[in-house]
Amino acid sequence: MRHRKKGNHLGRTASHKKALMRNLAAEVFEHKEIRTTLAKAKELRSYVERLITYGKKGTLHHRRLAFQFLQNKNAVKTLFDEIAPLYGDRAGGYTRIIKLGNRRGDNAQISIFQLVGFEKVKSKKDEKKKEAKKTKPEVKEEDVKAAVEEKKQPVEGEAKETAEPTEQIKPDTPEEVKSEETPQEAAEEKKAPEDEKKE
Repeated sequence: MRHRKKGNHLGRTASHKKALMRNLAAEVFEHKEIRTTLAKAKELRSYVERLITYGKKGTLHHRRLAFQFLQNKNAVKTLFDEIAPLYGDRAGGYTRIIKLGNRRGDNAQISIFQLVGFEKVKSKKDEKKKEAKKTKPEVKEEDVKAAVEEKKQPVEGEAKETAEPTEQIKPDTPEEVKSEETPQEAAEEKKAPEDEKKE
């Protein structure tokens, strides 16, 4: 009979199960989500939610109770400083279990165990990675070699164009402009004043 036997033993001794739950809970607080079997995730939920309730109360006594279970100072600090304050208005339901199907090797049911409200943290990181990949296009070695070979081999049309002298920029001052006038333009200017005198 299983009377008054709460929870799943997970095929382990009491000390082994306690160590497993301690490690999984610390990983959840550090990474905000973990991937594990469905049975472990369902058992872990009660431990993690109780620890988050300790974090919401925030007293020294509850901090010591959390450390008594976790035995990890960094996990306790993350729990009380980062995670618990976000759940101030939420009355329970701090975790989510997402089923992923069965594992290939032993056909065990796999799931994602995550803290509610921390999904955005991961999505922002993914967006930054995607943006970084978009801004840095992948350069293949073949493309680089082809570009180098094209530079080494001059095209016939390009060689002729480079041989011709480029046009010089004309100066803006009026004196220099007059000096560069063609002889026909100079002759026309001389005729213009003579015509004015005749009139």
